[in-house]
Amino acid sequence: MTPDEIEALFTRSDGDYFFARWGRPLAPVVFGVEDETLGVVKGAFEAVCAAAGHSMAETDPELGANVMVFFFRDWQELLAVPDLDRMIEGLGPLVTRLEQAGANQYRVFRFDEQGAIRACFVFLRMDAELSQVPAETLALGQVVQSMLLWSDRAFTDRSPLARLDEGRTVLRPEISALLRAAYDPVMPGMAQDASHALLLSARVQAAPPPA
Repeated sequence: MTPDEIEALFTRSDGDYFFARWGRPLAPVVFGVEDETLGVVKGAFEAVCAAAGHSMAETDPELGANVMVFFFRDWQELLAVPDLDRMIEGLGPLVTRLEQAGANQYRVFRFDEQGAIRACFVFLRMDAELSQVPAETLALGQVVQSMLLWSDRAFTDRSPLARLDEGRTVLRPEISALLRAAYDPVMPGMAQDASHALLLSARVQAAPPPA
């Protein structure tokens, strides 16, 4: 990927460059699915964290779970989740906006004092469109989009995933390389200057190919 391509992935629609990665191990919890799908989602977290070189944990010492993934049929269901309005300020107006927009997914991030990601809430309204997506593909795509603070336009034209000839869905190789570069210990947890894309590009180029 060129520096310009990387920069575009973290440049928001308002023109601001904003990158952030997790500053702690991921401790996910999933609501609203059966055990079979739960295993698929957790497997996706494990696969993407391994690709990025990031770690997972059973619990977060501060939050318990720091990634919450909600599957549901109607946005109004979120208003009935105990204490969710305490974790997400303005939950009621947010639900109204998402209903009016006909949205079927949304992510909310929280950040630590250094600007790195400390928590993520993933909301998936299983409408007709999302219900047609295989569980493995849906889970993998959502986890990738939760690993970094991507631009709101990052994957509107092209998915971060690729489908192999045998039918298996995987991360696109350039996205895996970018994740590994982003989670290199020498890289910052947060960046708001587009020159950061040059550093990411250099890390991608310097990294050895995966085994």
